[in-house]
Amino acid sequence: MMNTNDDLKNGKLPKHLAIIMDGNGRWAKQKGRLRVFGHEHGVKAVRDVAVNCSKIGIKYLTLYAFSTENWKRPKIEVDTLMKLLVSSLKKELPTLNENDIKLNAIGNIESLPSRALAELNEVMAKTSQNSTMTLTLALSYGSREEIKNAIQSISVKVKNNIISPENIDETIINNHLYTRNLPDVDLLIRTSGEHRISNFLLWQIAYAELYFIDVFWPDFKEHHLLEAIKNYQHRERRFGKTSEQLN
Repeated sequence: MMNTNDDLKNGKLPKHLAIIMDGNGRWAKQKGRLRVFGHEHGVKAVRDVAVNCSKIGIKYLTLYAFSTENWKRPKIEVDTLMKLLVSSLKKELPTLNENDIKLNAIGNIESLPSRALAELNEVMAKTSQNSTMTLTLALSYGSREEIKNAIQSISVKVKNNIISPENIDETIINNHLYTRNLPDVDLLIRTSGEHRISNFLLWQIAYAELYFIDVFWPDFKEHHLLEAIKNYQHRERRFGKTSEQLN
């Protein structure tokens, strides 16, 4: 159990935390094991982070689980990841309900294998009434594809005189994204020591604080999460204004 919750709550918590979970394969390779071994251990880190975030008071947690580019990986790895998704969803349903966590998904989820999609939809339905935290899995997700799809949808509505071009604003764009029901990201964490965004929530992180940590995802523990949030709480978020204006 955490013993630093009160310390964290003295500062402003990020309402929406997003994480690029990177390093499963390299973690496994360091141990002389196959990449799949790393993905299996990464699931435990997902469970721990989700439970800890709900207890801290984070309202929205979004995890980059599988990108549109990940389909290009070796077939055996992709197949194993999809099987792992199904088994993990089944196994973690009690944990989600016990911690009042609602499961959500963004991305081109219709491209998932039928069994994985069915399990995903079932768990989302069985957690739909939970309200302490929303856990969003970005699956078959790519931000550029998301933005492209939004532009196409808006264009059709302009063509059919449903939307006037001069009325297109940020709200209309937001309403055509996968994340239409989520607030903008406040804090983005990437593990493994890489310093890239990798086509993740490009629109939604416009004013997010970025935090990079040189730890592979399976080794990302509770104290790493707390350190990231504490670091966030010591930053000044100006949103284009000056410090004097904020004060």
